[in-house]
This record gives sequence, structure tokens and C-alpha cells, in this order.
Amino acid sequence: MSTPVKESSGLRMGRPFGIPVYVSPTWLIVAAFITISFQPQFADMLPGFSETAAYAVALAFAVLLYVSVLLHELAHCVVAKHYGLPVRRITLYMLGGVSEIEREPETAGREFAVAFAGPLLSLGLAGIGALAEAFVVPPGGLAQVLVWQLWLSNLIVGLFNLLPGLPLDGGRMLRAAVWKVRRDSGTGTLVAAWVGRGVAVAVVVVPLLMNLMAGQEPGIGSMLWTVVLASFIWFGASQSLRVARVRARLPQLRARALARRAIPVTAEVPLSEGLRRAQEAGAGAMVVVDHDGRPVGIVNEAAVNATPEHRRPWVNVGALSRSLEPSLVLGADLEGESLLDAMRDTPAPEYLLVERGGEIFGVLATADVNRMFTGV
Repeated sequence: MSTPVKESSGLRMGRPFGIPVYVSPTWLIVAAFITISFQPQFADMLPGFSETAAYAVALAFAVLLYVSVLLHELAHCVVAKHYGLPVRRITLYMLGGVSEIEREPETAGREFAVAFAGPLLSLGLAGIGALAEAFVVPPGGLAQVLVWQLWLSNLIVGLFNLLPGLPLDGGRMLRAAVWKVRRDSGTGTLVAAWVGRGVAVAVVVVPLLMNLMAGQEPGIGSMLWTVVLASFIWFGASQSLRVARVRARLPQLRARALARRAIPVTAEVPLSEGLRRAQEAGAGAMVVVDHDGRPVGIVNEAAVNATPEHRRPWVNVGALSRSLEPSLVLGADLEGESLLDAMRDTPAPEYLLVERGGEIFGVLATADVNRMFTGV
């Protein structure tokens, strides 16, 4: 599954193909769960093994299973890098793995190829494992048991990820197909995300109905696991819907339209006087300039609001400003994705907007940009 994630605090394991791989501490939870759950099965299949040895085999299976998950994610990343898409990391965690690909493919065809690479590799491993069990591995021993479990697990991983709903790989493939037909990636995301929500409901409802129709009580462990998986899919699909709605508003995102009028003040001007001048001029921001009129800083709105009114005559605006680094100066003509990219490169509460000739146009507040997307 290839979903962007936040910075990982997991253990770094290596850099295959130049891609950092991290293992989240949550992996220990599922490793313990797999070891305990599969130990009785391995004990039955390997009668000559002690109870402790059966636990060791179950733990080995958990490790090899996550190696398969890693290969699945690497397939996504290798294809993404082939298309020039930057890959930040792979993280293995409780529910499998995520590949953090920093940019979306430019075309529907490339989106489909990146998404399909993972399930294709998993199904390929399943096929190789099935052939190895049938023709190469001696029957009845430890190797045969592990190979059987691994190819079956890869088959399940491959088929599960082909379910046609975001955030699963099948959802990305569906998104690519709708994108290709409608020539609109946003429509593809909306369709695949809503199908993903349906898949999340089906993951819980279908096994439950099958148990009831067979007259069996659903096991607590299996029901808990399906609810966890369904929650993951529902959350991912909902996140995709929010992203699609944000992207739908991107054409309305223009630096000029959101800019606040700014007045120039020198650093030694008292805050109370600066605010008086701003109110008089109908301005919503203050830019600190040197005595030659060159901008050197932006007064931070949060710091102003945090300064008690009785102290404002005694605090200079320079003490509440942030030095104007080159990355905080943006072109007033920026809009849409380009504007967001510039803000993401250097997160800050305020930016100075300038004309092409370097003249000050105004100040762009991050809060105003965020407010535009409130409720999506």
C-alpha cells in the first residue's frame, strides 16, 4: 500500500535501492500476534518439534512474512523511481507497510503501473512458492511448511491489495482507470475513495454473514482483526476524500487574493504605535524595514496577540519579528500547487509577497490559507 505517512520514529534497517527502510515498534505487536496464533498450527504440522521449537518456527514465519511485505513495497518504490518520483521511505508497521512517495505520477498510466507493481510482485512470489513446494521442496519437513505458509500469505496479500478501493493498491488502479476515462484525477480519487469505504464495510460484514449462514459463532480474535483492517481502509478512504476536496479548491488558491495589506515599520517602533498605524492604514500585517526601506523581517501575528495590551507601548516590533530569510519571500503571482509547494518547503506563519520587480505587495498568512480549506 502506498500512502503518505508522517515522519517515522522506527528503527532504520537499511537502504535497498537507495530507499530508507524503517520498522515501526508496532510491528512487534503483530509479530507477537502471529507467533502466538500460528504456533498451534505449526505444532500440528510438525509433530516432531517441541512446543518451544514450534514458537520459533512461528516467529520465523512472522519475520519472513514481513520480508514479503517489504518486497511488495519495494516494487512500488522501484517503479516510482523509474518514473522520476522521489521516494522518502518505506515503513513496516502493524498493518503491513507503507511507501512514502512524495509526488503523484503525472499520468493515469504511470499511476496504474506504480500501484500494480506491488500486487504483481506478491502474486509472483506466491506462484514461485507454489511451484517450489510442488516440485523442489521435500514434503513433510520444516521447509515445506514454511514455503506453503509463505506462498499462501503472499497470495492473500496480493489479492487483498487488489480490492478496488483506496487506500489499497486496487483503489489506486481504479483511480487511474477513472482518471484515464474522465481525464480528471480528482474524479478518479472520489470514485475510488467511496468504493474504499464500501470495501471497509464489506471486510466486516461479509465474514460475519458467512459465519452466520454456516451456523458458526464468529471468533473474537478474527472479528477484532477484521475490524482493525476495516478501520484502516475506512480511514485511508476518508483521508483520500479530504485530499480530493482540497485539490478541488486549489484553482481558487491565489497569493494575491489572500494577501494582507502590510505597512513598513522600523524595528524600534513600539508595538502600540505600529498597530495604530496599521489600523489607520487598514492593514493586516507589518513588515520590518531598515532605514533604507529594505524589508528585513515580518512581525509575527501570534506574538503580537500574545503581548498584553499594557505592555505594547514598551515592546518594539523588532522583538516580535522573524528575520526575512530568502525562502520567506514569495512571488505575488504564485497560486495553486506551486504556492503550496513553496510554503511546504519552508513552513512559517507569514510570508512576504513581492512583485516581479521586488516591490512589496503584502503579507501572506498561513492561517488565511488554512482557513480557506477549513471543513474539507
